[in-house]
Parts: sequence; C-alpha cells; structure tokens
Amino acid sequence: MKKIAVLASGRGSNFSAVIERIRDRTIPAVCVALITDNPDARAIDRATEAGIPSVVVDYRAYPDRKAYEVDLLAAIQATGADLIVLAGYMRILGDRIVNACAGRMINIHPALLPSFSGLHAQRQALEYGVRVAGCTVHFVDTGMDSGPIILQQCVPVLEGDDEEMLTERILREEHRILPEAVRLFCEDRLTISGRRVLVKQG
Repeated sequence: MKKIAVLASGRGSNFSAVIERIRDRTIPAVCVALITDNPDARAIDRATEAGIPSVVVDYRAYPDRKAYEVDLLAAIQATGADLIVLAGYMRILGDRIVNACAGRMINIHPALLPSFSGLHAQRQALEYGVRVAGCTVHFVDTGMDSGPIILQQCVPVLEGDDEEMLTERILREEHRILPEAVRLFCEDRLTISGRRVLVKQG
C-alpha cells in the first residue's frame, strides 16, 4: 500500500476529497502527513479530524525561500511518502525539491493546461472569454504548471458567471479528478513517456 503526503496552504477541500477516498478504500493508500506553509490553514483542522499528522513549515519564519525549502524538503523526505500531492499549495517549488520528487509529485490546477497557468486561472479564463474552462492534474516539473498531464475535466463557462461561480463549478470537478489521479498512481497505472502520461487499463 502506497504512502502519500499532501501539501496544502488553505482550506484543504481537495485534501479532504483525497482522504475521503482513502477512507472508503477507493484509493489503496495511507495518508501519512499534511504539510503546510500556513499555520492558520483550515487543512490542519481537517487533518486533525482525520487523525493525520500535520507538519507546519511556516514560510514567514524563514529569511528567504532557499532556507525555507531546505526544511520543506526535509519534512517531505521524513514522511517516507511514495507520492506527494499538491492540493492547493500556493507556493512555487524550487528545482531542488521538484527534482528530488520527480515522477512522484502531482498538482491540481483550476484550468485546462497549458492555458491559464499560474495564479487566478479562473479570472484569466473569464477575462479571455473562453466558453469552456476546467481543471488539470499533472506531474510537477521545474516549469510553471507545465508537467505531463494525467487527467483533465472540462467545465462550461455560463452567461453571467463571475470568478466565484466559476471557481466553485471547477472545484467540484477538482474533487473528483484529483482523487482519481491519486488512485491511478497508487495502483501503479501511470507511466510518463515524454510529454504524455500513459494510463494502464485496470
């Protein structure tokens, strides 16, 4: 059974979606830790309720990003996790961490990559005037939301949508495809081949 660690910065709804699928045995894994850069993150409460250890590596306590990432990488490695899941973790990770976790770190992004990478993806989509938005789970590489894509889901952009409305519609799909991607990884069904992720049939 695989071990996973989750990095989150905020309310932790995607974190909850993953651990719920672990609890009902849809995902053959155990969540060994929540790691957060934010001591006030709601995700900590969710972890406590689920009996999952939380590790706070508070970015504000460090003089610079390099010093922060030394301790963050140590915290990740200390979990012994097979898979690291970025579930609303709001900081860009440096090359040292990404390379140390290559092929076993995934991220959820609220856009159909490669469109609208970075922050405020839903706002970017509305300002561009797209008719279809969505979300993407991808492996993490050293670029900005540029790693090989595992799963995507389309979401319609409706007349009258504002950023909050579109965000909530996309989030419902994030809660579905992130656990599914975690499941596929934990079942050893994902293979990276260049820019493509091949999914072995179950």
